[in-house]
Amino acid sequence: MTNTKHTSAAPGNTEGLTIGTARGGPAGSSGAAQFKEIRKEALEGVRRRAESTKGSGKLNGKVGVITGVGPESGIGTAAAKLFARDGVKHLYLIDYDDTALPNLKKWLESTYPSTKVTILKADAASPSTISNLISQAIEENGHLDFFFANAGVSQIRPRNTTPDIDEKEFDEVMRINALGVFIAIKYASEAMKIVSPEKGKKVPGGSIILTASIAGLKANAGPIPYSASKAAVVSMAQTAAYDLAGYNIRVNALCPGLIETDMTRGMFTLAEAAGKSDKMGVLNPAHRQGLGSEVAQVALFLASDDSSYVNGQAIPIDGGLTAGVPYAKMKL
Repeated sequence: MTNTKHTSAAPGNTEGLTIGTARGGPAGSSGAAQFKEIRKEALEGVRRRAESTKGSGKLNGKVGVITGVGPESGIGTAAAKLFARDGVKHLYLIDYDDTALPNLKKWLESTYPSTKVTILKADAASPSTISNLISQAIEENGHLDFFFANAGVSQIRPRNTTPDIDEKEFDEVMRINALGVFIAIKYASEAMKIVSPEKGKKVPGGSIILTASIAGLKANAGPIPYSASKAAVVSMAQTAAYDLAGYNIRVNALCPGLIETDMTRGMFTLAEAAGKSDKMGVLNPAHRQGLGSEVAQVALFLASDDSSYVNGQAIPIDGGLTAGVPYAKMKL
Protein backbone atom coordinates (compact mmCIF):
# COMPACT_ATOMS: atom_id res chain seq x y z
CA MET A 1 0.00 0.00 0.00
CA THR A 2 1.12 3.54 -0.62
CA ASN A 3 0.66 6.00 2.21
CA THR A 4 -2.61 4.99 3.82
CA LYS A 5 -3.91 8.53 3.86
CA HIS A 6 -4.52 8.83 0.17
CA THR A 7 -4.62 5.58 -1.70
CA SER A 8 -7.40 4.94 -4.17
CA ALA A 9 -10.54 4.08 -2.34
CA ALA A 10 -11.90 0.56 -2.21
CA PRO A 11 -14.59 -1.25 -0.23
CA GLY A 12 -14.45 -3.48 2.82
CA ASN A 13 -13.49 -7.10 2.72
CA THR A 14 -16.59 -9.14 3.46
CA GLU A 15 -16.98 -10.47 -0.06
CA GLY A 16 -13.37 -11.40 -0.45
CA LEU A 17 -12.65 -14.69 1.26
CA THR A 18 -16.20 -15.93 1.80
CA ILE A 19 -16.55 -19.15 -0.13
CA GLY A 20 -19.91 -20.38 -1.38
CA THR A 21 -21.98 -21.00 -4.47
CA ALA A 22 -23.96 -18.06 -5.79
CA ARG A 23 -27.55 -18.44 -6.93
CA GLY A 24 -27.87 -19.77 -10.46
CA GLY A 25 -24.37 -21.27 -10.72
CA PRO A 26 -23.80 -24.58 -12.48
CA ALA A 27 -23.48 -27.55 -10.20
CA GLY A 28 -20.64 -30.03 -10.03
CA SER A 29 -16.97 -29.93 -10.93
CA SER A 30 -17.64 -29.29 -14.63
CA GLY A 31 -19.70 -26.23 -13.76
CA ALA A 32 -17.00 -24.92 -11.41
CA ALA A 33 -14.38 -25.38 -14.11
CA GLN A 34 -16.58 -23.52 -16.59
CA PHE A 35 -17.03 -20.61 -14.20
CA LYS A 36 -13.28 -20.50 -13.54
CA GLU A 37 -12.53 -20.24 -17.25
CA ILE A 38 -15.20 -17.58 -17.84
CA ARG A 39 -13.81 -15.60 -14.91
CA LYS A 40 -10.28 -15.79 -16.29
CA GLU A 41 -11.32 -14.68 -19.77
CA ALA A 42 -13.46 -11.85 -18.41
CA LEU A 43 -10.62 -10.43 -16.31
CA GLU A 44 -8.16 -10.73 -19.17
CA GLY A 45 -10.59 -8.85 -21.39
CA VAL A 46 -10.88 -6.03 -18.88
CA ARG A 47 -7.10 -5.74 -18.59
CA ARG A 48 -6.67 -5.80 -22.36
CA ARG A 49 -9.22 -3.04 -22.89
CA ALA A 50 -7.62 -0.94 -20.16
CA GLU A 51 -4.29 -1.06 -22.01
CA SER A 52 -5.77 0.41 -25.19
CA THR A 53 -4.55 3.93 -25.96
CA LYS A 54 -7.28 4.72 -28.47
CA GLY A 55 -9.77 7.22 -27.05
CA SER A 56 -13.07 8.71 -28.13
CA GLY A 57 -12.48 12.40 -27.39
CA LYS A 58 -15.27 12.56 -24.80
CA LEU A 59 -13.25 14.93 -22.62
CA ASN A 60 -11.77 17.14 -25.34
CA GLY A 61 -10.98 20.56 -23.93
CA LYS A 62 -11.98 19.72 -20.36
CA VAL A 63 -9.95 20.60 -17.27
CA GLY A 64 -10.15 18.73 -13.99
CA VAL A 65 -8.69 17.28 -10.81
CA ILE A 66 -8.27 13.69 -9.62
CA THR A 67 -7.24 13.00 -6.03
CA GLY A 68 -5.91 9.70 -4.70
CA VAL A 69 -3.65 8.99 -7.68
CA GLY A 70 -1.00 6.71 -6.26
CA PRO A 71 -0.53 2.99 -6.91
CA GLU A 72 -0.49 1.54 -10.41
CA SER A 73 -3.51 -0.67 -9.74
CA GLY A 74 -5.54 2.09 -8.13
CA ILE A 75 -8.76 3.67 -9.33
CA GLY A 76 -7.16 7.13 -9.48
CA THR A 77 -4.33 6.00 -11.74
CA ALA A 78 -6.73 4.12 -14.01
CA ALA A 79 -8.91 7.22 -14.23
CA ALA A 80 -5.96 9.45 -15.09
CA LYS A 81 -5.05 7.16 -17.98
CA LEU A 82 -8.62 6.96 -19.27
CA PHE A 83 -9.22 10.69 -18.98
CA ALA A 84 -6.02 11.50 -20.86
CA ARG A 85 -6.87 8.88 -23.48
CA ASP A 86 -10.22 10.59 -24.02
CA GLY A 87 -8.74 14.01 -24.69
CA VAL A 88 -8.72 15.93 -21.41
CA LYS A 89 -6.88 19.23 -21.84
CA HIS A 90 -5.30 19.58 -18.39
CA LEU A 91 -5.20 17.04 -15.55
CA TYR A 92 -4.28 17.95 -11.98
CA LEU A 93 -3.28 14.80 -10.05
CA ILE A 94 -2.92 14.68 -6.27
CA ASP A 95 -1.71 12.06 -3.82
CA TYR A 96 -0.30 12.14 -0.30
CA ASP A 97 2.45 9.79 -1.47
CA ASP A 98 3.85 11.16 -4.71
CA THR A 99 6.30 8.30 -5.33
CA ALA A 100 4.54 7.13 -8.50
CA LEU A 101 3.34 10.51 -9.75
CA PRO A 102 6.44 11.64 -11.72
CA ASN A 103 6.53 8.45 -13.79
CA LEU A 104 2.78 8.61 -14.37
CA LYS A 105 3.04 12.21 -15.52
CA LYS A 106 5.87 11.31 -17.91
CA TRP A 107 3.93 8.38 -19.35
CA LEU A 108 0.72 10.36 -19.77
CA GLU A 109 2.35 13.31 -21.51
CA SER A 110 4.41 11.11 -23.81
CA THR A 111 1.47 8.89 -24.71
CA TYR A 112 -1.06 11.74 -24.99
CA PRO A 113 0.89 14.90 -25.95
CA SER A 114 -2.26 17.03 -26.12
CA THR A 115 -2.87 16.52 -22.38
CA LYS A 116 -1.02 18.67 -19.88
CA VAL A 117 -0.43 17.05 -16.48
CA THR A 118 0.25 18.81 -13.20
CA ILE A 119 1.12 16.66 -10.17
CA LEU A 120 1.04 17.60 -6.52
CA LYS A 121 2.05 15.84 -3.29
CA ALA A 122 -0.66 16.97 -0.91
CA ASP A 123 -3.34 16.12 1.61
CA ALA A 124 -6.64 16.05 -0.27
CA ALA A 125 -8.48 16.86 2.98
CA SER A 126 -6.63 20.17 3.36
CA PRO A 127 -8.90 23.14 2.56
CA SER A 128 -6.01 25.43 1.63
CA THR A 129 -4.46 22.80 -0.67
CA ILE A 130 -7.67 22.20 -2.62
CA SER A 131 -8.65 25.86 -2.70
CA ASN A 132 -5.22 26.91 -3.98
CA LEU A 133 -5.07 24.14 -6.56
CA ILE A 134 -8.50 25.02 -7.96
CA SER A 135 -7.51 28.69 -8.11
CA GLN A 136 -4.40 27.63 -10.04
CA ALA A 137 -6.53 25.61 -12.46
CA ILE A 138 -8.81 28.61 -13.09
CA GLU A 139 -5.85 30.95 -13.54
CA GLU A 140 -4.13 28.60 -15.99
CA ASN A 141 -7.15 27.41 -17.95
CA GLY A 142 -10.03 29.77 -17.29
CA HIS A 143 -12.42 27.00 -16.22
CA LEU A 144 -12.85 23.80 -14.19
CA ASP A 145 -15.03 21.03 -15.63
CA PHE A 146 -14.70 18.03 -13.30
CA PHE A 147 -13.37 17.08 -9.91
CA PHE A 148 -12.91 13.40 -9.07
CA ALA A 149 -12.61 13.19 -5.27
CA ASN A 150 -11.18 9.70 -5.10
CA ALA A 151 -8.68 9.91 -2.21
CA GLY A 152 -9.57 7.73 0.73
CA VAL A 153 -8.46 5.20 3.29
CA SER A 154 -9.95 1.98 4.66
CA GLN A 155 -8.22 1.79 8.03
CA ILE A 156 -5.33 3.62 9.63
CA ARG A 157 -4.39 0.56 11.70
CA PRO A 158 -5.90 -2.93 11.26
CA ARG A 159 -8.49 -3.71 13.95
CA ASN A 160 -10.84 -6.65 14.15
CA THR A 161 -13.82 -5.32 16.13
CA THR A 162 -15.39 -2.01 17.05
CA PRO A 163 -14.12 -2.02 20.69
CA ASP A 164 -10.56 -2.21 19.32
CA ILE A 165 -10.94 0.92 17.18
CA ASP A 166 -9.62 4.06 18.83
CA GLU A 167 -11.66 7.27 18.66
CA LYS A 168 -8.74 9.01 17.00
CA GLU A 169 -8.85 6.43 14.22
CA PHE A 170 -12.53 7.18 13.63
CA ASP A 171 -11.77 10.90 13.47
CA GLU A 172 -8.93 10.44 10.98
CA VAL A 173 -10.89 8.14 8.66
CA MET A 174 -13.77 10.60 8.68
CA ARG A 175 -11.38 13.50 8.04
CA ILE A 176 -9.83 11.87 5.01
CA ASN A 177 -12.90 10.21 3.51
CA ALA A 178 -15.72 12.58 4.44
CA LEU A 179 -14.15 15.99 5.11
CA GLY A 180 -12.01 15.61 1.99
CA VAL A 181 -15.15 15.11 -0.09
CA PHE A 182 -16.89 18.09 1.52
CA ILE A 183 -13.90 20.29 0.71
CA ALA A 184 -13.92 19.08 -2.89
CA ILE A 185 -17.61 19.90 -3.27
CA LYS A 186 -17.25 23.28 -1.58
CA TYR A 187 -14.41 24.63 -3.68
CA ALA A 188 -14.95 22.80 -6.96
CA SER A 189 -18.60 23.84 -7.20
CA GLU A 190 -17.72 27.53 -6.91
CA ALA A 191 -15.07 27.19 -9.61
CA MET A 192 -17.48 25.39 -11.91
CA LYS A 193 -19.78 28.41 -11.91
CA ILE A 194 -17.07 30.44 -13.66
CA VAL A 195 -17.39 30.75 -17.42
CA SER A 196 -14.66 31.52 -19.93
CA PRO A 197 -16.18 31.94 -23.41
CA GLU A 198 -12.84 32.77 -24.98
CA LYS A 199 -11.50 29.43 -23.73
CA GLY A 200 -14.49 27.34 -24.68
CA LYS A 201 -16.74 27.40 -21.61
CA LYS A 202 -19.85 29.48 -22.24
CA VAL A 203 -22.21 27.91 -19.72
CA PRO A 204 -21.61 27.32 -15.99
CA GLY A 205 -21.46 23.72 -14.91
CA GLY A 206 -19.37 20.67 -14.27
CA SER A 207 -19.26 17.21 -12.75
CA ILE A 208 -18.18 16.36 -9.21
CA ILE A 209 -17.48 12.65 -8.80
CA LEU A 210 -17.04 11.12 -5.37
CA THR A 211 -15.64 7.71 -4.50
CA ALA A 212 -17.91 6.11 -1.91
CA SER A 213 -18.35 2.34 -1.50
CA ILE A 214 -20.99 -0.32 -1.18
CA ALA A 215 -20.03 -0.04 2.50
CA GLY A 216 -21.87 3.28 2.41
CA LEU A 217 -25.00 1.50 1.15
CA LYS A 218 -25.04 -1.82 3.00
CA ALA A 219 -23.86 -3.26 6.28
CA ASN A 220 -21.10 -5.86 6.63
CA ALA A 221 -18.87 -4.38 3.93
CA GLY A 222 -16.30 -2.67 6.13
CA PRO A 223 -15.49 -1.47 9.66
CA ILE A 224 -17.63 1.24 11.27
CA PRO A 225 -15.32 4.24 10.59
CA TYR A 226 -14.97 3.35 6.91
CA SER A 227 -18.64 2.52 6.45
CA ALA A 228 -19.78 5.67 8.23
CA SER A 229 -17.47 7.84 6.14
CA LYS A 230 -18.70 6.30 2.89
CA ALA A 231 -22.34 6.65 3.92
CA ALA A 232 -21.55 10.33 4.47
CA VAL A 233 -20.12 10.52 0.94
CA VAL A 234 -23.33 9.07 -0.52
CA SER A 235 -25.40 11.56 1.47
CA MET A 236 -23.24 14.47 0.36
CA ALA A 237 -23.64 13.49 -3.30
CA GLN A 238 -27.40 13.49 -2.94
CA THR A 239 -27.61 16.63 -0.82
CA ALA A 240 -25.12 18.64 -2.88
CA ALA A 241 -26.98 17.82 -6.09
CA TYR A 242 -29.99 19.67 -4.68
CA ASP A 243 -27.90 22.36 -3.01
CA LEU A 244 -26.40 23.22 -6.40
CA ALA A 245 -29.72 23.04 -8.28
CA GLY A 246 -29.84 25.36 -11.27
CA TYR A 247 -26.09 25.73 -11.71
CA ASN A 248 -25.68 22.82 -14.15
CA ILE A 249 -23.32 21.14 -11.68
CA ARG A 250 -23.82 17.41 -11.19
CA VAL A 251 -22.69 15.47 -8.12
CA ASN A 252 -22.58 11.67 -8.11
CA ALA A 253 -20.99 8.96 -6.00
CA LEU A 254 -19.29 5.77 -7.17
CA CYS A 255 -19.86 2.77 -4.89
CA PRO A 256 -17.28 0.09 -5.73
CA GLY A 257 -17.56 -3.46 -4.46
CA LEU A 258 -14.55 -5.75 -4.20
CA ILE A 259 -11.93 -4.09 -6.42
CA GLU A 260 -8.40 -5.45 -6.83
CA THR A 261 -6.27 -2.45 -5.93
CA ASP A 262 -3.27 -1.69 -3.75
CA MET A 263 -5.64 -1.18 -0.81
CA THR A 264 -7.05 -4.71 -1.07
CA ARG A 265 -3.78 -6.36 -2.15
CA GLY A 266 -3.36 -8.13 1.22
CA MET A 267 -6.60 -10.06 0.76
CA PHE A 268 -5.62 -11.22 -2.71
CA THR A 269 -2.17 -12.22 -1.52
CA LEU A 270 -3.70 -14.40 1.21
CA ALA A 271 -6.07 -15.99 -1.31
CA GLU A 272 -3.21 -16.70 -3.71
CA ALA A 273 -1.13 -18.29 -0.94
CA ALA A 274 -4.07 -20.54 -0.06
CA GLY A 275 -4.67 -21.46 -3.70
CA LYS A 276 -8.10 -19.86 -3.63
CA SER A 277 -7.73 -16.86 -5.92
CA ASP A 278 -10.69 -18.05 -7.97
CA LYS A 279 -12.89 -17.74 -4.87
CA MET A 280 -12.46 -13.98 -4.59
CA GLY A 281 -15.72 -12.22 -5.30
CA VAL A 282 -17.83 -15.35 -5.80
CA LEU A 283 -20.79 -13.92 -3.91
CA ASN A 284 -21.64 -11.47 -6.68
CA PRO A 285 -23.34 -12.57 -9.93
CA ALA A 286 -20.25 -11.68 -11.96
CA HIS A 287 -18.35 -14.29 -9.88
CA ARG A 288 -15.18 -12.24 -9.73
CA GLN A 289 -13.52 -9.13 -8.33
CA GLY A 290 -13.48 -5.86 -10.22
CA LEU A 291 -10.45 -3.95 -11.46
CA GLY A 292 -9.64 -0.27 -11.01
CA SER A 293 -10.21 0.44 -14.69
CA GLU A 294 -13.82 -0.74 -14.41
CA VAL A 295 -14.55 1.89 -11.78
CA ALA A 296 -12.60 4.46 -13.80
CA GLN A 297 -14.83 3.79 -16.82
CA VAL A 298 -17.87 4.92 -14.83
CA ALA A 299 -15.96 7.97 -13.61
CA LEU A 300 -15.14 8.77 -17.25
CA PHE A 301 -18.83 8.56 -18.13
CA LEU A 302 -19.72 10.92 -15.28
CA ALA A 303 -16.98 13.39 -16.20
CA SER A 304 -18.19 13.51 -19.80
CA ASP A 305 -21.24 15.21 -21.27
CA ASP A 306 -22.71 11.76 -21.94
CA SER A 307 -23.97 11.77 -18.34
CA SER A 308 -25.51 15.24 -18.53
CA TYR A 309 -28.80 14.06 -16.95
CA VAL A 310 -27.27 11.86 -14.24
CA ASN A 311 -27.24 13.68 -10.90
CA GLY A 312 -27.39 12.90 -7.20
CA GLN A 313 -26.85 9.18 -7.69
CA ALA A 314 -24.95 6.53 -5.74
CA ILE A 315 -23.87 4.09 -8.44
CA PRO A 316 -22.85 0.56 -7.35
CA ILE A 317 -19.95 -0.94 -9.32
CA ASP A 318 -19.93 -4.31 -7.63
CA GLY A 319 -20.65 -7.08 -10.10
CA GLY A 320 -24.26 -7.10 -8.90
CA LEU A 321 -23.51 -7.81 -5.23
CA THR A 322 -25.95 -5.23 -3.86
CA ALA A 323 -28.69 -6.29 -6.30
CA GLY A 324 -29.68 -9.24 -4.14
CA VAL A 325 -29.05 -11.24 -1.00
CA PRO A 326 -25.90 -13.37 -1.37
CA TYR A 327 -26.01 -16.74 0.26
CA ALA A 328 -24.22 -20.08 0.34
CA LYS A 329 -26.33 -23.03 -0.77
CA MET A 330 -26.75 -25.83 1.70
CA LYS A 331 -27.11 -29.51 0.88
CA LEU A 332 -30.40 -30.67 2.35
